Amino acid sequence: MAALTLAIPSKGRLKEKCDEFFVTAGLSMQQTSARGYRAAFPDIGDVEIMLLSASEIASSLVSGDVHLGITGEDLLREEAPELTGRVSLLKSLGFGNARVVVAVSEYWIDVETMADLDDVCAAYAATHRRRLRVATKYARLTRQFFAQNRISDYRIVPSAGATEGAPAAGTAEVIVDITTTGATLKGNGLKILADGLILDSYANLAASLTADWTDEAKAACKILLSRLDPSGGLQGKLSADLA
Repeated sequence: MAALTLAIPSKGRLKEKCDEFFVTAGLSMQQTSARGYRAAFPDIGDVEIMLLSASEIASSLVSGDVHLGITGEDLLREEAPELTGRVSLLKSLGFGNARVVVAVSEYWIDVETMADLDDVCAAYAATHRRRLRVATKYARLTRQFFAQNRISDYRIVPSAGATEGAPAAGTAEVIVDITTTGATLKGNGLKILADGLILDSYANLAASLTADWTDEAKAACKILLSRLDPSGGLQGKLSADLA
């Protein structure tokens, strides 16, 4: 078993961008399992690459099941809103951009800000005797952001499908979802609140601070990070965070 585990996305655009990131550093991956869930860098020993979904990588980093991983900051902060002492964001990679935003119906002409939404929530609760519904896959980030804006008269509706369709389907009045251009939200008759940006997320190279960092794992990591950043900046940040 390799001393260091690195998790990367198993498919899609993120996987392609990860491959490009490593190739740029002169590293090419070679599959080591028949089903393609394991790989290695032929010229760097003691590093096992695990191919997982982006959400699995986030949970594995927080739990300490892998040493390093590439995944979205949005997924990491949903898994653990407070990353300090648990996960170190070593490097934002400049791809995989997704903004986590609060959006409402474009017909709510008097609702442009979170303060306006607070007024609507209070009025809705008084009129309907139930709380306004917010559909999202980002329950933790939503609760944290709404608390910061002192909004309490709402309830979260977990979204398992296309969140942007919840208002039209009548299952929620507000959504918190990810967007890149905003086109899909607009196509569903929604608008982003002026101060409704919760997080501007990118794919990050991250390190678990709760993983088992043996001397062998640290040595393998030092070799890998030196290839990714010859200046030593990444290694210096990780060493400081592990101290």
